[in-house]
Amino acid sequence: MTDARVDFESRFSACPACDAAPLAGRLARTGPVRGDVILSLPTAHCAACITDVERALSAVPGVRDARVNLSLRRVVVDAEGLRAEDLIPVLDRIGYEAHELDPGAFSATAADRQGRDLLMRIGVSGFAMMNVMILSIAVWSGADAATRDLFHWIAGAIAVPTTIFAGKPFFVNAWRSVRAGRLGMDVPISLALILANAISIYETLNSGRHAYFDGAVTLCFFLLIGRYLDYRSRAVARSAAEELTALEVPRAVRLEDGAEETVPVSDLKAGDLILVRPGGRIPADGVVTAGGSEIDRSLLTGESVPVAAHPGDALSTGEVNLTGPLTLRVTAAGRDSSLSRLTALVAAAESARGRYTSIADRVSRFYAPTVHLLAFFSFLGWLWATGDLRVALNVAAAVLIITCPCALGLAVPAVVTTASGRLFRKGLLIKDGTALERLAEVDTVIFDKTGTLTMGTPELAGDGGLDAESRALAAALAGASAHPLSRALAAAIEEPAAKVEDLREIPGHGVEGRWQGQLVRLGRADWIGAADDAPGAATWLRIGKRVSRMDFTDSLRPGAAETVARLRHAGLRVMILSGDGAGAVSDIAARLGVEEWRAGVTPQEKAAAVASLSAEGRHVLMVGDGLNDTAALASAHASISPASALDAARVASDMVLVGKDLGPIADAVGVARSSIRRIRENFALSGFYNIIAVPVALAGLATPLIAALAMSLSSIAVTLNALRVR
Repeated sequence: MTDARVDFESRFSACPACDAAPLAGRLARTGPVRGDVILSLPTAHCAACITDVERALSAVPGVRDARVNLSLRRVVVDAEGLRAEDLIPVLDRIGYEAHELDPGAFSATAADRQGRDLLMRIGVSGFAMMNVMILSIAVWSGADAATRDLFHWIAGAIAVPTTIFAGKPFFVNAWRSVRAGRLGMDVPISLALILANAISIYETLNSGRHAYFDGAVTLCFFLLIGRYLDYRSRAVARSAAEELTALEVPRAVRLEDGAEETVPVSDLKAGDLILVRPGGRIPADGVVTAGGSEIDRSLLTGESVPVAAHPGDALSTGEVNLTGPLTLRVTAAGRDSSLSRLTALVAAAESARGRYTSIADRVSRFYAPTVHLLAFFSFLGWLWATGDLRVALNVAAAVLIITCPCALGLAVPAVVTTASGRLFRKGLLIKDGTALERLAEVDTVIFDKTGTLTMGTPELAGDGGLDAESRALAAALAGASAHPLSRALAAAIEEPAAKVEDLREIPGHGVEGRWQGQLVRLGRADWIGAADDAPGAATWLRIGKRVSRMDFTDSLRPGAAETVARLRHAGLRVMILSGDGAGAVSDIAARLGVEEWRAGVTPQEKAAAVASLSAEGRHVLMVGDGLNDTAALASAHASISPASALDAARVASDMVLVGKDLGPIADAVGVARSSIRRIRENFALSGFYNIIAVPVALAGLATPLIAALAMSLSSIAVTLNALRVR
C-alpha cells in the first residue's frame, strides 16, 4: 500500500551518532512485506497450535518462514510465489480452519508509517542523548580546558548528525511551509534546534565553558516524544474512513462458464458472477443469484443480528457471508462500490471545515508570525540588556518553542475526528463538516412517519380476529398475491395454508379461489362487498357470506420509542409531520408518546413548517426519507436521512443513518453538544497556556528544554481532552 503524500518517504540506513539506527530501521520496517500471505486462524488457542501450524507451513516448498501470532489468531507466511489457496489446504489437513486476510489492510498506512518513523527517530535521539549526557556530566564535574574541549567535540560529533537525522520531520515540514510562503508550526521548532546547535558549535570553536549539545539532542528527543504521543492519541480516534478501508477485499472468485477463477477485485465489472464462500467478506456490490445464507452487517450498519440473504437480495461490499455459499451478480466493484463511495464520503466529511475550524485556522495564521516577531524582539532585547549573544539566542529559542501554536491547531480536528468516528461506529455517517456544530444547537426535532419512524412495511395487528380455519384460508389466498398487505398477512399466519383451488389474482382488487365448493376472496372492501368506514390500512376476507376485516399497522423502526423519549428528556421539542392519513399518524404518535403531530402534510407544507419554526428562532433537526421530505431536509438547521431513503433525500441531508435503529439520532445530539464543549475547552486550554507560557519565556525563565516539554504537554492535553467526547 503506497501513498505519495507520506511526509517521511526517505530514510537513512544508519546514524553517524550511534549504532541504534540499524535496529530502529528494522523496527520501522516491521509488518507485512511483498510476498507475505496472511491467514486467519479462528480455532488456534494454545502453544501447541503455534507449533503445529508453523511446522506444517514450513514444510511446504517455497515457504521461507511462518510466524503465528496467537493473540491475533493470525499467521504471517513468507512465501514468495505462493497464494493462500496453496496454504489453506495444508492447514485443513491438520485440522485448522484458515481464511485469507488482506495484507494491504494490515500493512502500513501513511499514518502507521509516520508512527513507526517517529519511534525510530525517538530511539536514535534517545540513545544519542544518553551518550551526550555522560560526556556533559564529566564537563559539569569540573573537567579542565583540554578535556572539556575534547568532550565538547565528541558531543558535537554525536549531537549534530543526530539532530539532523532525528529532527528531519520538523525540518522537512518547516522547509515546505517556507517554500509555500507560510510560517507553519514546525518553523519555530526547526529554528530553535538550529540555534541550539549553532550556539554549541560556536562555544566549542572558541573553547567556551558552556555548550548545549546535550540540550539540543534532549530538546529533539522530547519534541519527538510529544509528537508521537499526539499521534498515538489521535490514532485512538482513528478515522472512520480508515475503518471502512479495512473492510475492502483484495481478491474475488469469479465464475466463468462454471469454472472458478481468483482475480483482483479491480478486474471485476458489472455483470460478472462471483462466488462468496462462508466466512468470506463480500468483495463487490451485487445481487444474489443462487444460494442462501446469513449476512453480518455489523461493521457497516451496527446491527448485531445477522440478516437472511436469498436470491434477489442486494448485498454490499464489506459485509460478511456467515453460513452458506452465495453466487452474486456484480452491480458495482472497486471504486464504484458502495463501500468506496462511503469511504470517500466519510473522508470528505472529516476534512470539511466548519465555523470553529475556520476560527482556529485564522488564529493560527495570525499567531505564527506573531511568535517569530516575539522571538526576534526578545533576542534584540536580551542582547541589548546583557550584551551576551548566547543568552539572547537561548531566550529567542525558548520563545520560538514554547509559543508554538500546536495546541491551537489541534483544538478542532481532534474533536471532529473523535466525534465522527464514534458516531460512525454507532451507525450514523456525518456528510457535512459543519453538521456537528449545527446539531449541537438543535432544539426541535421533526420526524417524517413512513420510512423514518416506521419501516414502511405493514404488519398484522394482533391475530386479525380470525379463527384457525379462516387463518388457513387467508394464508392460502395471501400466498398467491404479491401485494404488500398480502405478503404481511402470509408472513404473520403460522397455520398451514388450506387447499384452495382455482386461485387467481384480480389486479387492483385481490385474490379469489374455491374452497369446498364455495367462493373465497381476499382483497379490497368494495370488491369483497363490505362497508369500510373505519380508517387505517386493512384487507378483507370473504368466506361464503361471512366477511372479516384484518387491520395492519406500520412496524416501528427499532429504537424509535427510546429515541423519542431520550430526545424529549434532553429538552428537545419533538413533532411528526406526515403525508399519511390522520388515523395512521395518530396511532404512531400515540405509540411514541408524541403530542404534536400533523397528518396530510404536503412537501411544500413541510418546508413551510420548518421555515416558520426557524423564523421563531428555533433550530430544527429534520429527519426524513422521502422525496416529499427533500425541501424540508435542505432548509432545516440540520438534517438526517436513513440509508434506505431516496437518493434526493440522502443528498439533501447532513447525516445518513446507516442502520435501521434510530438510536444513533439521540446519540448524535449528545455527542454534538459534548463536541462543542470540548472545542471550547480546547480553545480555553490553548489560551490559558499561552497567557502563562509567553511571559515566562520572554522573561528568560524557560530554557529551550523546558519550553519543549511545555509545548508537548499542551498539545497532548488538548488531544486527550478531545478524546473525552468518546
